Amino acid sequence: MNQEPQEQKKLQFPAGFLWGTATSSHQVEGDNRNNQWWEFEQQPGHIWRDERSGLACDWWRNAEVDFDLMQQFGLPAHRMSVEWSRIEPEPGQFDHTAIDRYRAMLDGMRRRGIRPMVTLHHFTNPLWLERMGGWENPVVVTRFQNYVRYTVRALSDLCDMWITINEPLVYVAQGWVRGIWPPMKVSPMGTVRVFRNMLLAHGVAYQTIHTCAPDAQVGYAMPVRVFQPSNPARWLDRKAANLKRYLGEHIWIMATVDGKLRPPLGVNEYNHALANSADFFGINYYTRDLVRFHLDPRRLFGEEHYHPQGEYSDSGWRGIYSEYAPQGLNQIVREVSVFGKPIYITENGLPDHDDDQRPRWLLGHLHALHQAIQSGCDVRGFYHWTFTDNFEWSEGWGLRFGLVELDPATQERRPRPSAAMFGDIVRDNGISATLVRQYAPSLLPVLFPPA
Repeated sequence: MNQEPQEQKKLQFPAGFLWGTATSSHQVEGDNRNNQWWEFEQQPGHIWRDERSGLACDWWRNAEVDFDLMQQFGLPAHRMSVEWSRIEPEPGQFDHTAIDRYRAMLDGMRRRGIRPMVTLHHFTNPLWLERMGGWENPVVVTRFQNYVRYTVRALSDLCDMWITINEPLVYVAQGWVRGIWPPMKVSPMGTVRVFRNMLLAHGVAYQTIHTCAPDAQVGYAMPVRVFQPSNPARWLDRKAANLKRYLGEHIWIMATVDGKLRPPLGVNEYNHALANSADFFGINYYTRDLVRFHLDPRRLFGEEHYHPQGEYSDSGWRGIYSEYAPQGLNQIVREVSVFGKPIYITENGLPDHDDDQRPRWLLGHLHALHQAIQSGCDVRGFYHWTFTDNFEWSEGWGLRFGLVELDPATQERRPRPSAAMFGDIVRDNGISATLVRQYAPSLLPVLFPPA
């Protein structure tokens, strides 16, 4: 039997697969002065090296410069967010000029052949909402619904894919468990209140979007750090890892499937708006965590750590998104597939300022994703985080996730080699052996093993 020459081999993705990148409003727009993160940045010691978002990537004035680059690399999709504090700068007062700018952005994408996905909440709140207690106050559910209704009515002719809330667990954990993001609290009760309110807000937002735009596709973006027992043979390690997965993933996902609020959010309390409240699942995956049992309840009885012989990204010394573990993406996609919903990888990437790791890491994760698709998982898109280096929250400008390098002072952009590689993958809708040989030859025997 004749074997196919290795250089002609290819990992082909499904027809119509959406290749894109992802951003959030505060990280790219610049001068978002009316939300809690801008206020937080102004206080010394909150951001690494006391950096500020400032103009960020200057999207509010000139996002089109990046849209042109996206078009140049052939990207057919982009996930962005809209800023609640711009659209509703005061309670009940909506700013049509902000909507006009977002309409211009969405129209600019569509005219360049880029399909938008819009996130309605990505970590930032209007200052007026913070003064009311933010997401700890149950009134936020109605407030969020009003904002969603106004926004979707104004933009739904330009966008048919919506994310209600991005990474609720990260928002809650950083602000109320670790206390390192605003509002900088360590409060178990506050944690439960915020997580519950965010889940209820997702439910009413889902129903509201479908009322305004019946044909829209609506989901959420869940952060998944696959928690694995440090020692699988140790019962306590397994229980600690399972507890973290239950609280971090299962409570939210299952509530949006069957409508039940599980402990500690409720005692199997049924909420009609939550039942079947996801047309697709968005997964944000960066790495895994090993978990060893720990007596401290503040750590949920589990201490997280990385494999001592693991491969780390630039941020390994910062403890963020650091271990190369692409099979975790395969694992979570297979697990979520049991619910029979389409899946989008709404974020995946790594901080790599000199681009010496990104090509290999990106190809490794896409290989794991391709394996899941080949096994029957309905994955319909992949959004790389991110297109242009942006302001990475409390890490400031220290983490560089972009396919395109950005100088925040001059706004000069310079595509990294991985941008060209990603563009080749997009245009080919697949990964060829020739491409792997060019950008990450060490992966050739992994992606294209000898017969």
